[in-house]
Amino acid sequence: MDECKMLRLQNGGELAYVEYGSATGPPVLFFHGWPSSRTMAQLTDTAARELGVKIISADRPGIRDSSFQPNRKLVDWPQIVEQLADHLRIQRFRILAISGGAPYAYAAAWKIPDRVLAIAIASGAPPIVDLSDYSGLLSLYRRLLWLHRFSPPVLRALFYLTGAIARIRPPVRLRPVVLKLLQLQPCDATSLEDSVAFEACFESQRRAWRASVKGLTVDAEIFAAPWGFPLEDVDVPVRLWHGTKDRAFSTRVAEYVAARLPNCEARYVEGEGHYSLPIRHMREILADLIAV
Repeated sequence: MDECKMLRLQNGGELAYVEYGSATGPPVLFFHGWPSSRTMAQLTDTAARELGVKIISADRPGIRDSSFQPNRKLVDWPQIVEQLADHLRIQRFRILAISGGAPYAYAAAWKIPDRVLAIAIASGAPPIVDLSDYSGLLSLYRRLLWLHRFSPPVLRALFYLTGAIARIRPPVRLRPVVLKLLQLQPCDATSLEDSVAFEACFESQRRAWRASVKGLTVDAEIFAAPWGFPLEDVDVPVRLWHGTKDRAFSTRVAEYVAARLPNCEARYVEGEGHYSLPIRHMREILADLIAV
């Protein structure tokens, strides 16, 4: 269920967010991946209820139901996080980020460390511009980065074409076909056979593409730009979770990120992929996070 709530921001825009888990437990802000939106946090709901954790998940600016923010940068996000926390009367909180949500978690931990108790990163994206080579990235990402560098108009056109296709909701009976066409790792495909997991991962994507191709494009451009701070300056405790079968970002990339973080404990989970890690290990990830 998506009981969307809206927050009027200081810049006049609106931020859409939803809550999962326990209504009164310790707060964890969930940062969704890319391309995705707030309802990706459905992945946390069962585990959060069992552990008594409150999950708050917002659409980033320009995505789905949150207002577009011109000239947005990664380092603008912490101020929005603070406004959301203030609105909910939350002084200190933890953050859970999946995949493309990772840069935003690091930015918040860097900019407002007095409010962030700890962050957990699952299948997290690295600082792309800092990588010496892109061999540890999914081949699709390497192609998109090439287009971003040498032909940005073609990349933007490709995103709009993708949006026209991705907004179509496939019938439930065709989901096995969709999973096969995506050529996922077997562990990822198996974990996504679960209907709740499929909805959380792919319905959140579909709704994002349907409502906000422009916002998703800006989000992608932010990933490929300098973050505005070094990972070495993130002093907040980090719990980094990564599957050894992750093809989006290889284990080598995750190890590179972990080595640069001064207060990081890394967990490399054997046999898990980009999707299967957060799907199968959410309770473990959340329990570990709230213990920090």
